Amino acid sequence: MSWSARNTHRWDEWALDALLAAKGDQRVSLVVPARNEEKTVGDVVGRVRTALVDTVALVDEIVVIDSDSTDQTFAVATDAGAAVHRAAEIRPDLGTRPGKGEAMWKSLFVTTGDVVVFMDADLVEWDTHFVPGLLGPLLTRPEVQLVKGFYARPGLDEATGASTPYAGGRVTELVARPLIALLFPPLAGLVQPLAGEWAVRRAHFASLSVPSGYAVELAALIDTWRTHGLNAIAQVDLGSRSHSHQGLHDLGAMATQILTAGWARSSHSHHADAIPLTQFLPGAVPTVREVPVTERPPAAPLLEAP
Repeated sequence: MSWSARNTHRWDEWALDALLAAKGDQRVSLVVPARNEEKTVGDVVGRVRTALVDTVALVDEIVVIDSDSTDQTFAVATDAGAAVHRAAEIRPDLGTRPGKGEAMWKSLFVTTGDVVVFMDADLVEWDTHFVPGLLGPLLTRPEVQLVKGFYARPGLDEATGASTPYAGGRVTELVARPLIALLFPPLAGLVQPLAGEWAVRRAHFASLSVPSGYAVELAALIDTWRTHGLNAIAQVDLGSRSHSHQGLHDLGAMATQILTAGWARSSHSHHADAIPLTQFLPGAVPTVREVPVTERPPAAPLLEAP
């Protein structure tokens, strides 16, 4: 089965009043995983709160999960009106692990939404229509379990000089797309499979195994397709977006986590909790970093525990 155009939408297909009617008595949580994002997290929280909590009651709660920040992320997000939790302090009996996926998995224990919208904390050029855009398919199409955002990221192709507005990031283009093409071709119709802006039904997310690091987005797509089929996934054009960029060494670790999650979901498997990644510092000095590739089990049984 290949990707259907029916599953691709644009953010302005739904009016706010129509989404409010479709929402009914469902609750919506906005979750913002953040680590050392004091410069941008306040804007993300504050603008959504003003537009979609205080003015139009589309979002019921904004929750920031602070992943071991060493700056003022916690205080800035609190001042902006979010409920802020340190990932390490959520269900301490379950332990703590580093990574974005860990923050998102832990969010299930401190949120109440039937639908959860995830947004990155490092956005610098974006608008609040991201949230209703992501909610559109979930609130109006009961078969949809997960919605991915995609957006223009203006830039130039270094080889041709042509504009490449819908190119993904470096890890998307060099790792995720080739991996999908090789092992999971039905998902090739997704414009930006690693986008940090996405939404999911709470019960479905709680049923998934969640990589603790950056592979959470790809793993959720593969597992949703495997368990519910392609029609359970939709994507929405959110317009344009810009965010901060990471260095190549950090991108190498991200790529390792994504490849490991894909490998584990193919006909192969892995048993390691960490992958030794050799990288080189200036002067060709080798350095080895242990990249964690652990996964959290489905949260559903833990949410039901007394």
